Amino acid sequence: MDADAIAALVEEATKRAGLIWVRAAGERQHSQPVWHLWQDGSAYVLTGGIEQEAPALTDRAYVTVASKDKGSRLVTWVANVEVVEPDSEQWDAVVPNLLGKRLNLPDGEAAPQRWARECVLYRLTPTGDVTETPDEPTTHAHAIPPPPSPARTRVPRPLHLRGRPARRGRQPGTT
Repeated sequence: MDADAIAALVEEATKRAGLIWVRAAGERQHSQPVWHLWQDGSAYVLTGGIEQEAPALTDRAYVTVASKDKGSRLVTWVANVEVVEPDSEQWDAVVPNLLGKRLNLPDGEAAPQRWARECVLYRLTPTGDVTETPDEPTTHAHAIPPPPSPARTRVPRPLHLRGRPARRGRQPGTT
């Protein structure tokens, strides 16, 4: 795919997606699903406080967008990460749209003040680099190994060991 087609795919897929999967750059990081707002060529993610959990992002992140019809990974793009400050013009332009997109707010119209106190608003801007496209999907499973644990599942004894259990309820020699 050429650069213009990739840029159009990233924009359309991210704009239509209800959730995106965000992974911080670095070793042993895992993706986290987050709701977002696509505006002015960037995805905005609000995290912290009672809002959604997201990985701590520094300067670079990887965003995976799933297909709406099949649910499979459609594109994974590299993003430059920027924190939007609460008193900036960018904050004032984005927050009203975030307020409309956020469902079931506990504090209604007072949410922007709470967001300014407790939350972090990230701006994820595509760099133009992609790690996965429909033409070149990844073969990696993207699964995270489970943490080590001393727990184990109890497995019942197979029926063939020491024969089958005796029938109960009938006395021997009675019919």
